[in-house]
Amino acid sequence: MSKITNILLVGVGGQGTLLASEILSEALKQAGFDVKKSEIHGMSQRGGSVVSHVRFGKEVHSPIIPEGEADILLGFELLESYRYLPLLKKGGKVVVNDLKINPSIVSTGGGSYPEGLADKIRRSFPDCIVLDGAELAISAGSAKAANTVLIGALSKQLDIDEKFWLAAIEKMVPAKALEINKKAFFLGRNVA
Repeated sequence: MSKITNILLVGVGGQGTLLASEILSEALKQAGFDVKKSEIHGMSQRGGSVVSHVRFGKEVHSPIIPEGEADILLGFELLESYRYLPLLKKGGKVVVNDLKINPSIVSTGGGSYPEGLADKIRRSFPDCIVLDGAELAISAGSAKAANTVLIGALSKQLDIDEKFWLAAIEKMVPAKALEINKKAFFLGRNVA
């Protein structure tokens, strides 16, 4: 298996995008893949863009996904997901959280949040999975577990045994939040 699979995770600072990329990378490593990861934090502590490139396969040399070569986009926020669609290959898969977080220009009155983004994403990628990560996370016990809900949904797009996902969650999530995150993972997995 020499093929490299490219997964792009995009969101806004504070959503747990980086933890999700750590869980994903760990699950892939435990499944026996070579994994490379790169992160971009655009003023993430102030609600800026956060992007994580995760590439895996038998042998991976570079952590950066070339434009138009992402196999899967995992989006934590609608506008960020829409912005990064050009990095997806034709026929790529999209798993996106149905969540709007106003960028600073909208919050200060300098613009408006674009309408109908989920529909626009679906028009380009008809097999797109749009889910309410916050609602599912709350039903798991904490709104903070939305990132793990999304990882659960992503897990259905990859042929990686469930045990590797759970082992990665156990390794990366603090013990006090472990059971909620496991529940969130399964809720996302079941929705996808």
